[in-house]
Amino acid sequence: MGEVTTLLGAAGQGDRDALDRLFALMYDDLRKLGRSRLNRSEHVTLLDPTSLVHECYLRFINMRQLEVSDRGQFLGYAARVMRFVVVDFVRQQQAERRDGQATRVTLNTDVADRVSANEDDVFRINDMLEALAKTDERLVQVVEMRCFAGLTEREIAASLGVTDRTVRRDWEKARLLLAAALE
Repeated sequence: MGEVTTLLGAAGQGDRDALDRLFALMYDDLRKLGRSRLNRSEHVTLLDPTSLVHECYLRFINMRQLEVSDRGQFLGYAARVMRFVVVDFVRQQQAERRDGQATRVTLNTDVADRVSANEDDVFRINDMLEALAKTDERLVQVVEMRCFAGLTEREIAASLGVTDRTVRRDWEKARLLLAAALE
């Protein structure tokens, strides 16, 4: 992990070569993260883990600086970027459908209903996380790191500079708030 930390520091200073090497080094972890993220929205998007990681990379290189200090924070931030990529992709798909330029082929109405419901779920979850971020940003970070990055409580705690117990409490609080918002 020493090399990752060194590359993160250099990428934080705007070194694009360091960011390239960091992505190459973390590529398998990022693909695993992307696969996990896409499994949560399998019927919503046509993205595959490779294209999701590449979209994430493109967004990273457009940033001026990368302000993360360890592997956990990097994966947590990558999970957040991947969430935004999926949301933007679904928005683009809906916009294309509204324009009427896409050819519509419906095999049965159940398929169409299921797709639109899942797209709505992506937006609802994103909106809930955005609303939760206004109340408590750390809760959103815990959710993203746990659900989207697959980090353990210990890794999340180290990344956020809190105890494991605090992460467990934050996770329970976030789950309760999100469940209440879903109802």
